[in-house]
Amino acid sequence: MDVQIRRDVEGIIDANRKALSQLDGRGILITGGAGFLGAYFLDLLSLWNETGAKKHCQIYCLDTFITGTPRRIAHLEGKGYFHKIAQSVTEPLPPGLEVDYIMHFASIASPTFYRKYPLETIDSNVAGTRNLLEYAAKRKIASIVFLSTSEIYGDPVASMIPTPEDYRGNVSCTGPRACYDESKRLGETLCMTFFRQKNVPVKIIRPFNVYGPGLRIDDKRIIPDLFHSAIFEGGIALHSDGKPTRSFCYVSDAVDAMLKVLLSKLDGEQFNVGDDSQEISMLELAKMVRSQFSDEMKLTFKASEEKDYLTDNPLRRCPDLKKIRSLLGYEPKVGLAEGLSRLKGWYERELEETGGSGR
Repeated sequence: MDVQIRRDVEGIIDANRKALSQLDGRGILITGGAGFLGAYFLDLLSLWNETGAKKHCQIYCLDTFITGTPRRIAHLEGKGYFHKIAQSVTEPLPPGLEVDYIMHFASIASPTFYRKYPLETIDSNVAGTRNLLEYAAKRKIASIVFLSTSEIYGDPVASMIPTPEDYRGNVSCTGPRACYDESKRLGETLCMTFFRQKNVPVKIIRPFNVYGPGLRIDDKRIIPDLFHSAIFEGGIALHSDGKPTRSFCYVSDAVDAMLKVLLSKLDGEQFNVGDDSQEISMLELAKMVRSQFSDEMKLTFKASEEKDYLTDNPLRRCPDLKKIRSLLGYEPKVGLAEGLSRLKGWYERELEETGGSGR
């Protein structure tokens, strides 16, 4: 396990020891377990097993490895409590599988890649989600979390920023991002239908721009893109005018929130997860990334080679966190400058270990 990820995960464990004990001796399925958030959650569960659990929880990692990488979870191979399932979440789960908790991370979250794999994205978010909900209803599991997205809000009107959970959204159903946005919205509908009709203990999380160690440098989202251009091209390149704004959340803060939601009794609820402390423009973000290298590094504006790069791109994104603060005591702790520094260190270690490929 990477040294920074271990430090981050240790902090999550220290803050949630009592709640984590609910997992002792139980089974938990992580779909998309080789992806950015799924693998981070696996590291959390593994370290809990080895440092705090009275009885190991059995960890099941399901992934197709379309965007996830086997290398990211290779350090877990051979552990008696870790079980890898190489299949799509849309396929029937293996016979005899007995899990009590499910974290449904399986999806394609990078706009570049879900535009490349639109049907696979829809299948995972709709058919895959229903597959898990059917299993959860039959198994009568303790808790299932559906990882939705802040993209279900589309491009919010100014009066709805920060954006609360009851905002219904301003979303295109026909544009190049619709395969992701609308399938996540339908995934939420499925979750709430199974909650109301079959008492499935489902919770919905809407993450806002999560970043940090584990996020591949070739992911194509804005932060890894900026690091990629700085490291491989010696400069910072922006593919917009730099005016859109976002609120970025460091991964350990997001995973802490996700764990709190999973182990709560707040079934049938939706939660924004993010960091509302700093909504910044993409130009400001580019300058912050540049400062991780040299303030003399050249910053340029150039159009993306991908024709739909900016189509339906939200102008602003910032979460209203009142609900998760009041119900679960969540509070993000890692500021953007510190988070970017930690991510830079992780990229440097990854590139050194992989000979510059990062994979």
